[in-house]
Amino acid sequence: MAAQQASIERFLASAAEASKVILETVQKDSFIHCFSHLDADGVAAAGIIGKALFRLDAKFRIRITQQLDEKIVGEIAADKPHLVILTDFGSGYLDLLNEKIPKVKVLILDHHQINGTSTNENFVQVNPHMFGIDGATDVSGSGVAYFVAKAVDRANVDLAPVALVGALGDMQDKYEQRKLCCLNEIIVEDAVAAGLLKVELDLTFFGRETRPIHRTLATTTNPFIPGLSGEEDKALVFLANLNIPIKQGEKWRALRDLNEDEKKRLCSALADHLLSKGLHMEVENLIGYIYVLTKEEPNTPLRDAREFAVVLNSTGRMDRPSLGIAICMGDRGAALEESNKILEDYRKSINKYLGWVMEKPERMRELQNIYVIYGENFINEKIVGTVSSIIVSGLANNEKPLIAFANVEKERVAKFSARTTEAAIRKGVNLGTVMQLASEAHGGKGGGHNIAAGAQVPLDKIEEFVKTVDELVGKQLRGEKVGSDGNA
Repeated sequence: MAAQQASIERFLASAAEASKVILETVQKDSFIHCFSHLDADGVAAAGIIGKALFRLDAKFRIRITQQLDEKIVGEIAADKPHLVILTDFGSGYLDLLNEKIPKVKVLILDHHQINGTSTNENFVQVNPHMFGIDGATDVSGSGVAYFVAKAVDRANVDLAPVALVGALGDMQDKYEQRKLCCLNEIIVEDAVAAGLLKVELDLTFFGRETRPIHRTLATTTNPFIPGLSGEEDKALVFLANLNIPIKQGEKWRALRDLNEDEKKRLCSALADHLLSKGLHMEVENLIGYIYVLTKEEPNTPLRDAREFAVVLNSTGRMDRPSLGIAICMGDRGAALEESNKILEDYRKSINKYLGWVMEKPERMRELQNIYVIYGENFINEKIVGTVSSIIVSGLANNEKPLIAFANVEKERVAKFSARTTEAAIRKGVNLGTVMQLASEAHGGKGGGHNIAAGAQVPLDKIEEFVKTVDELVGKQLRGEKVGSDGNA
């Protein structure tokens, strides 16, 4: 415990140092260019930094992108900003940054595994991995951005809920009963103390604020409930047998509308149902921590932090990240209204891609150590990661990671998304290392977390890359070393 506290204090000290870089730049009335990732965590991180800079009356611009590459770094060099802030990525691109823009002041606020080394004094990095803190579970990119913003000005504590949304978007609720811990827990405490958050133990189904109860049951995948998941009519019968009304007058009831007796009856019946199917472990997933944003309107997708994360993810994945950033910075008018429309389109796209994958067996293949989804020219490369996350949770062999790719013909590359489970992590799988080594072996670039990572490789190297990933994962599962003294 003492060692962990020391690590946290060192991390917070690094965030304070980073805040000085921002304040010094603003005091000089200099221009700041912020880049961030397009997922929920990246959009949340950009919103946090954007709000902090706005409050300082700084000159700044925000851009959301899927990754850093030579083209974007070249544009940075041409723009000649006084400060570049990279949120939710950057730590995997140190060598590229040092090669292309060594004289540009760069502030990296990231939580991914660090790839490359640099002693360049122009690069200031805040990353939990530097202090022995797990960036996959203990703080997200938006969390790192929050601690820097908080160090800039204590008033930015009101951005704590946005950081929690980012953490949940990155599925960092990996602790017992889906709890956020470590640095994330500090953010939770800040939000609760500010009267912005209420933490409850409740049924953890997605859609508790906005979906009719029967639809919530029918759409759940975590936990997956045989006989109810994907079966809306059977979910209706299930609730009817429990004497739980699905409507109040003409209005559909959501999970949040159930009284305590109804919740107990529903939970008990679901537990019995899962046990009858032999799914003892799934029973533990029924109840968990819920993060309710108390200043948001009830019955809206922003009230529940996990639903809020899906809204942000949809704006980034559907090429409308400015809407998500605006919401994070406080817009509850036109931006929110438009985002709700984007969210519906996003859900339709996901369902279309999931149906397409399942339609033909050859679109998802099982290799010796991994599963592979061949998205090719059908799946949008910005949504392939979401598809991967959904499918990996339902795989028969949960110790095998899944990789999925989509072709980007105009760039002549395939973009891969890799996901795995806690069971595989416990056996030694580290997808960040695998994707980095395999992509670099075949003319590409990759990296990320142990549980989730990405890469891009030339189109003509897809099969070789897949083979290498399969081999590297096999080595990790056998307990063999891969990395600095292993071979790709």
